[in-house]
Amino acid sequence: MKGQTYFIFALIIAILISVFAVINVGSVQVNYLFGTGEAPLILVILGSVLMGGLITASVGAVRFYRLKRENKNLRSQNTSSSEKAKTPKRSDVKKQKITSLDEGKGSRSK
Repeated sequence: MKGQTYFIFALIIAILISVFAVINVGSVQVNYLFGTGEAPLILVILGSVLMGGLITASVGAVRFYRLKRENKNLRSQNTSSSEKAKTPKRSDVKKQKITSLDEGKGSRSK
């Protein structure tokens, strides 16, 4: 349901941008770093929206993969620490043997 909401919202925004770009079809002067040129305003608007979308998507992808890698590392740390907690220490094993021997002697003497 959440994905459908985002898709509908994105579709509405795309339609609004397209209508805005089609209304502005006049030619404008564009100043580049290396010079100037004439371009239709519709191309300038659509190009700006496209570049903004690509930049936003690339930043989001970098963050997604960084979080995914961190999640993987934390999961591996979690599994390794839970495995360590399951294996008894040598001192614990000795205490269990001594306790079980003491219990065994008590039951034999009765």
